[in-house]
Amino acid sequence: MLAWTLAALVLTGAVSLVVMPYVTSTAFILDLAGSTTWVRRALPVRLRPVTTRDFEIPTRQGPVAVRLYTPDKSMRPSVIVMPGVHAGGVNEPRLDAFARRLATTGTTVLSMPLPELRVFKITPNSTDIIEDAAVWMSADRALAPSGRIGLVGVSFAGGLSLVAAGRPSLRDKIELVVSLGGHADLPRTMTYLCTGQLPDGTHRTPHDYGVVIILMGMIERLVPADQVEPLRRAVLAFLDASSLEASQPGESTALFAKAREASEALPEPAHGLMQLVITRNSAALGPKLMPYIEASGGAAALSPDRSVATTVPVFLLHGADDNIIPSSETPLLAEFLQSHGNSRVRWLLTPLLSHADVSANVPIGDVWRLVRFWKELLSSQAHR
Repeated sequence: MLAWTLAALVLTGAVSLVVMPYVTSTAFILDLAGSTTWVRRALPVRLRPVTTRDFEIPTRQGPVAVRLYTPDKSMRPSVIVMPGVHAGGVNEPRLDAFARRLATTGTTVLSMPLPELRVFKITPNSTDIIEDAAVWMSADRALAPSGRIGLVGVSFAGGLSLVAAGRPSLRDKIELVVSLGGHADLPRTMTYLCTGQLPDGTHRTPHDYGVVIILMGMIERLVPADQVEPLRRAVLAFLDASSLEASQPGESTALFAKAREASEALPEPAHGLMQLVITRNSAALGPKLMPYIEASGGAAALSPDRSVATTVPVFLLHGADDNIIPSSETPLLAEFLQSHGNSRVRWLLTPLLSHADVSANVPIGDVWRLVRFWKELLSSQAHR
């Protein structure tokens, strides 16, 4: 009888070891999707208590505001989480929810919105900040006991994180890189946003928000010097309004009105450009930007596939129907990394994501593939 009891306990333990990582991953995904269904309530997943602290860290571009999420007991290597192009800071609800939920798994999380991405600019300064922050955090043994950390970048921050991870200063300091909806080649992504043309020759209508972000980086090339700042302020009001359209419709409406009012005060050619922005006429705005794509976005520091490939484990997750950074960027990025010696690349295109949000109501097969992907990611991050 004792032998059978021991065998049952061993079998139960073995099943638990195999099943629990999938249960943990499922709970994580359901929580990010905001699920309160009976399925989520039935999952026996313990969320660790988390404390937060706001401060600034030093970088070559000046101090950068961050928020640290500390679990009651660290079970995994620490990570830096960086959102994409969005005006919100550490209090932005989706960023806070993601960082906090990740910390409940036993991960120390440093949330770091990149200052230039917050004003809708994509420049090498952001890559430098990621590099400096990773060096700083990995050197602090209270935050990174192993001297190694992970990088998690969303949208354009995903591609920039991969560039930073390949730099010499971070050799032996990076545990893994996660890119959620990131890019491989910035000019190729910019071309898509301006034309809707994908690398295979097919067409997908891009989000007008994306082409206006491209405009922000080209204003100096398109209008006289005295029109640069007035046009930039008007475009920024439009982008702020667009980013708040779903979460804060009242404030968004006020900002759209401000953008329209600013547009009327602009002289030509700034007025004409702003009219294309306000009317969301990407088909007319895109061709005006095409001549400046390489000059604006061609720096190696902005594109993983123009930089030194990192050889650390890389996880690439992308929404299949993303119309800001097309999902075609992820298999191209995986191919580049693998062809340059990185054998530890995992990637998945999923309908459960839009650009940087978790969706619901998709086939169970797609749910299972995402659960397996996230389980593998969390397992790879466990302390060795």
